[in-house]
Amino acid sequence: MKLQQSFWSNVRSRLKYWCKKTIVAMIVVTLSINLCGATWNQLGTNSVLISVLAQGNAITDPEAILRYALPIDNEPIRKVQDAIEDISNHLRGKRWPPIAKDVKRASFVLTLRSDEILDGVPSDRQSQAETILEDIKTGVSELQEAVENKDKEEVWIKRRNVLDNIGNIESLMVKGFPFEIPEEYADLPQLKGRATVEIETTKGNLTIVVDGYNAPVNGGNFIDLVQRGFYDGLSFIDLEDSFAIQTGNPPGEEEGFIDPETGEYRAVPLEVRVKDDQEPIYGATLEEMGIYLPELVLPFNAYGAVALARPSLDPNGGSSQFFFFKFDSELTPPGFNLMDGRYSVFGYLVDGEDVLEDLTKKDKIISAKVIDGLNNLVEPKNS
Repeated sequence: MKLQQSFWSNVRSRLKYWCKKTIVAMIVVTLSINLCGATWNQLGTNSVLISVLAQGNAITDPEAILRYALPIDNEPIRKVQDAIEDISNHLRGKRWPPIAKDVKRASFVLTLRSDEILDGVPSDRQSQAETILEDIKTGVSELQEAVENKDKEEVWIKRRNVLDNIGNIESLMVKGFPFEIPEEYADLPQLKGRATVEIETTKGNLTIVVDGYNAPVNGGNFIDLVQRGFYDGLSFIDLEDSFAIQTGNPPGEEEGFIDPETGEYRAVPLEVRVKDDQEPIYGATLEEMGIYLPELVLPFNAYGAVALARPSLDPNGGSSQFFFFKFDSELTPPGFNLMDGRYSVFGYLVDGEDVLEDLTKKDKIISAKVIDGLNNLVEPKNS
């Protein structure tokens, strides 16, 4: 089950080959729809058709992905978030008119629909939400002033502060766990919410937010192993072309976690949630299920996406090994993310990008600790 360089080299080659063939097919479709029948049959009608239609800009900020991944349904706060998030698309180029428009949109919603935002928060959290909402309004006003002054640095800072508060009020809106986890996974730890893990390495610290709302089985497995101290002292594996770095392989012959209570290898399933689906898909890659280039709640778009490693031929053979994905434009171009649905993301690096970039196979984990959200871990029923 070890995902060493030879395996990752094969994965990368296969994905790049698939992508190239798809692009060729797209060109053929453009030039002559009447000549593409043979290629259509070779590649699969659905995959090529959806590839032709795939478009859009990918969200690459891990914290933005995590905000959008919260299981809430409150249109006005999402409109405010959308407007403030969009500023980053224009700020690097100092495109001030669309930035001003974004801030104005956010201010308009906050002025007219504050009551609707607060209505999305349970009554026992209303007081806290009201305070945060006032902070958001103040922050948007300060942001508007920074935009008027065309102060790029100040806009970045104010934007971040506003988004942090938006994330805080959105977290208050979450009402319970959003779906029932299949009973067949009741013997595995489950994370019914979010948790934050700090990993101390020989190069520095990494902070990960694990999202149990969308990957409760993979997330629960990881948090359980962190809590057991399983990862302490384990080395990293620097993978092919340094597009990912992996860890979690225990010393000795075993390639995953052996449950001391049962003496058996803990096998963890592939777990992927497609946007707008009620619950994750388990046990098979999306490609195997005929779902091509999906929009996922937890995509590989961000640098430092954390995902479960697994054997190449067994979607349900993951265990303790996981990897940090270093954003790769060839594997994750907008609309053509070739990693999504083949491996399951369960969290994101939110602090320590420079540390992750420097890690090699000569480094190791000194310790891993759950610093927040341990109360969301649900132990297996048979434990």
